[in-house]
Amino acid sequence: MSDYRERLWPSPWIFLSTALVIPASILVLAPINLTVGFITAGVLYAAIVVALLMTTPLIEVRNGMLQAGSARVPLTATGLATPAEGEEARRQRGVELDARAWLLIRGWVHGLVRVPIDDPADPVPYWVVSSRHPGRMAEAINSSRRS
Repeated sequence: MSDYRERLWPSPWIFLSTALVIPASILVLAPINLTVGFITAGVLYAAIVVALLMTTPLIEVRNGMLQAGSARVPLTATGLATPAEGEEARRQRGVELDARAWLLIRGWVHGLVRVPIDDPADPVPYWVVSSRHPGRMAEAINSSRRS
């Protein structure tokens, strides 16, 4: 049995790009009060950083379960997980995506794993889960299914 754990932390460029709220807040509030503009900018940026960190999902393969964010599925109800990167991952997230699929996708994570759901009572055909290490994640799911 192989365990896997990954947290989909935002990339540094996400924090840099959201820092644009700082000059925007100052620019909007400077005509009213420059001090209020700086305080508002700091509070808004801090709120964005906290929100990004608090909403970072955890992916875990452990004890016969796949957990992705708040969703869980027993590995006995899954099929063969397949990793995808690059162009293949882009197609899986786009033109080849089934509208019924369950998604845990983060735009700053380029790889993904597709996990078929083999439960006839479940209307979801498969999960698509972002991963920075899709090969390792798929291997952990597949080896845990065999155990």
